[in-house]
Amino acid sequence: MQRQQKIIFLDVDGTLVNYRGQVPESAARAVRLARDAGHRIYICTGRSRAEVYPELWEIGFDGMIGGNGSYLEDQGQVVDWQHLSLEQCRHIVDWLSERGLEFYLESNAGLFASRDFARRALPAIREYSRRKGEADAENRTVEAAFPDMIYGGELYRDDVNKISYVLDDYQDFLDAREKFADMANGTWGGAGETALFGDVGLAGITKGTAVQKLLRHLGLDREDAIAFGDAKVDISMFEACAVGVAMRNGGYEVRAAADFVTGDVDEDGLYQAFVKLRLF
Repeated sequence: MQRQQKIIFLDVDGTLVNYRGQVPESAARAVRLARDAGHRIYICTGRSRAEVYPELWEIGFDGMIGGNGSYLEDQGQVVDWQHLSLEQCRHIVDWLSERGLEFYLESNAGLFASRDFARRALPAIREYSRRKGEADAENRTVEAAFPDMIYGGELYRDDVNKISYVLDDYQDFLDAREKFADMANGTWGGAGETALFGDVGLAGITKGTAVQKLLRHLGLDREDAIAFGDAKVDISMFEACAVGVAMRNGGYEVRAAADFVTGDVDEDGLYQAFVKLRLF
């Protein structure tokens, strides 16, 4: 009996890719087998287009949602792209610079960092790695975390999905949220006041809204969709799909919002879930 075609949305970091930037072989195999069975698979990530490296595309995907929903691509064609205007980017960059906060621009053309980002971000990167259980976290480098980061590039741009910045203190986020009240303000690297980074982007954009747009573009229904994730930002994606699957390495909130929890990213969790859902 022929299986009903499904559309599958995969978060990248912590779901498809472990915290060392590696794709477990079982995860790559699950993707290939499911596509061979006729299902469509899209990555749905906070990463911008430039951060989806060739080795990821080589696994085989039908397209991507990037920038936590700001960019949609299907079969190599751009379906939708909502990004900061030049004026918005300039306003945010100037405020961060005046406050002495180091940052980077997440653009489809690359990641563009402020002058002292590598030095100032190092403690946060190592703490983030430690929280994710990385064995060699104390030796983690910014260069390893962001291998293609561009320093000295143009920081006033009209192709930026969002801007992330190092939090010297949680008050930095609170002040940014007040300053840019008409925009989406978030944190990552930890919950609440333990967060390590803040970010600013366009309001009204989530992984969930992007999933809905892509489903409409493809003429598919919510009942055809399955989402996989490991973080709070993935909950909107679960809500836009018939089935939401959380990785065991994910936080409490995303696991509570899921229809079921699969194994850890490093313990063949993605493959186990594909088997349970009979995707091949």
